[in-house]
Amino acid sequence: MKRLFYYIALCLVVIAGTSCSKIDNYPAPSDTINGSTIDEVTGATVQTEVGGGGTRVELLETSYSSNPVPIYFQSMQDGTFNNTKVFAATYKVSVQGPFVPLIQTDSVGNVLTDSSKTIVLKNTATLNFKVQPFLRVEWVGKPVFNADSTVTVQVKITRGTNNPNYQQPITDVNLYVCNTHYDANNNYDPRYSTLTSYSGTSGNSILGQVITITTTGGALPAQDVFFRVGARINAVYDEYNYSTPVGLTYP
Repeated sequence: MKRLFYYIALCLVVIAGTSCSKIDNYPAPSDTINGSTIDEVTGATVQTEVGGGGTRVELLETSYSSNPVPIYFQSMQDGTFNNTKVFAATYKVSVQGPFVPLIQTDSVGNVLTDSSKTIVLKNTATLNFKVQPFLRVEWVGKPVFNADSTVTVQVKITRGTNNPNYQQPITDVNLYVCNTHYDANNNYDPRYSTLTSYSGTSGNSILGQVITITTTGGALPAQDVFFRVGARINAVYDEYNYSTPVGLTYP
């Protein structure tokens, strides 16, 4: 009887061990989704920031569910994106950032416009989304070193959309200084960056004007530096629109 008990117990251990050591033989995701977010008027990519505050790509895998859980990945700073670890499947793809949403709904959730794209991903898919940025931030000339080793820049900020739902007042215009070209609202040197906030509608007075901004904190350190201007409006999407980053060699 005791032997029978031991035999049964041994069989249960073997079965349990076999079930726990089951091998996951599914191949790793290896397909690619790449592309860009483009200003529909200028044809330039919409500048963003690296990380959670920037443009992101949303994937809805509709192969197996009509109500899938969204999958997100971040765009690169220059407005392009590239994800090489995606499973082959059918996806509804859109981008979200400081621009008029691709999918707009009314107050009760009815879809008014939908500029997302549906793809059947096999190997590689390239997607370019044309959008209307909230703001355009454009350099006027190049950054200039002053005699006291501060730097002065000039930019022009204009609306990127005629949609009145996304023409809220400008709340911030910031000159970011950084020792890499990844400067943005989430990565800058606060000692030298100039941050300007506006209340009410006062910020709207700078629209279409050439504005001049000088770094703060005195002389910049004797090293190559990068500059970038970011501006945002008081909208539901709190991200900044950016100029391109520009480097300057210390004289």
